[in-house]
Amino acid sequence: VQLQASGGGLVQVGGSLRLSCAASERTLSPYDMGWFRQAPGKERDFVAAITRTGTTALYAASVRGRLSISRDNAKNTVYLQMNRLKPEDTAVYFCAATSREFGSNRNMYDYWGQGTLVTVSS
Repeated sequence: VQLQASGGGLVQVGGSLRLSCAASERTLSPYDMGWFRQAPGKERDFVAAITRTGTTALYAASVRGRLSISRDNAKNTVYLQMNRLKPEDTAVYFCAATSREFGSNRNMYDYWGQGTLVTVSS
């Protein structure tokens, strides 16, 4: 499945952005979905995940209460609503799909989008 992430940009501290991850050529409904991020010089870290039906979500402690993952299977799209952004949220954000294991382990994700850059300025 090919994933296309979009919605990144430059935002001030405390601002909001909504990232989207769309699938082409195949439906996303069989997959659990995740968002990861990678800051310059750092590893790719887990941000949030959602089950294929959208009934369960999982968040990294650093984003819980500020970021929210959701999905619309009819539109083959997964979203990451980002509120009260902080400078440490600056990173390239990647969406990913897994049919193996729901959760935060990036090694379980088989398909990755190309990433979208979020920059939070202070």
